[in-house]
Amino acid sequence: MADIAYRTADVDGLTVFYREAGEPDAPTLVLLHGFPSASHMFRELIPLLADRFHLVAPDLPGFGKPDMPARGDFGYTFEHIADVTDRLTEVLGLDRFALYVFGYGAPVGFRIATRHPQRITAIIPRNGNAYTEGLSDGWNPVQAHWKDPSEATREAIRMFLEPQTTIWQYTHGVPDTVRVSPDGYGLDNYYLARSGADEIQLDLFLDYASNVALYPAFQEYFRTSRPPLLAVWGRNDPFFRPEPKPSSATSPMLTSVSSTPVTSP
Repeated sequence: MADIAYRTADVDGLTVFYREAGEPDAPTLVLLHGFPSASHMFRELIPLLADRFHLVAPDLPGFGKPDMPARGDFGYTFEHIADVTDRLTEVLGLDRFALYVFGYGAPVGFRIATRHPQRITAIIPRNGNAYTEGLSDGWNPVQAHWKDPSEATREAIRMFLEPQTTIWQYTHGVPDTVRVSPDGYGLDNYYLARSGADEIQLDLFLDYASNVALYPAFQEYFRTSRPPLLAVWGRNDPFFRPEPKPSSATSPMLTSVSSTPVTSP
């Protein structure tokens, strides 16, 4: 059984929780989770990899166990979350590492990669999008909020934060739902129920447009830096299309694999 440590780090005054396993001198793999989860989504993956990799899985600010400052004290944007995560790798002395990015973790990880291409050894995006064609109809209510950031369109996307929606993200497309452990969505809903967490998540829905604006920069990074890249997709994902159109933006080292159903954005 893997020896997993549960640690915190001070990142410029912000307490960041992270899981760590494996030998420090092994190749490092940084695991960045998606919405609405936290590093606990990797609790079963980490033991499978700890004999070959040094694993670091942080909770992103606003998710999971780290400090959750009030919105007036912390700007909940993907750029700021990337700043904190980037700084965490420096605090932990991670000079070279691969990225495993899921959903929301993708634009965070891609930002870090574009800032420090020389530090990235490989990227594994799982349901991690970087092209406009990949946004499926599941994003329509959110895109309506981007175009008209009114109170009405903000309220229309609050449904994404309801407990039943979280459960649906785990069970959508699964042929036998009794095989889905309630531990994951139960903990996700616990974190979402914290005071102020809903407004933070709504802020991030609005700010997701900033990720789309950076897609050309992400694609340029893939073209010029040519990182080894394995793209893994849940075939029933209602938010991101798993089959990108052929494009010069695709890394020449990219492999796309359709995997078991995974739906969280």
